[in-house]
Amino acid sequence: MENPFKQINQPLKEVPPELKAKVMHDIAMAKLFMELAELFSYNIGHIIDSVTSKRKK
Repeated sequence: MENPFKQINQPLKEVPPELKAKVMHDIAMAKLFMELAELFSYNIGHIIDSVTSKRKK
């Protein structure tokens, strides 16, 4: 088995455009799902803050 740490000082190789496009697409989809989950979930910190501020009045 070859030691992978010997490749650390080597120059970086160019990524194939197809692989780069797939990775960027996957990242965009993950970001979209995170934003949708945030949109349809409760912001617990905001809810607690608003409830405690209304109780003080």
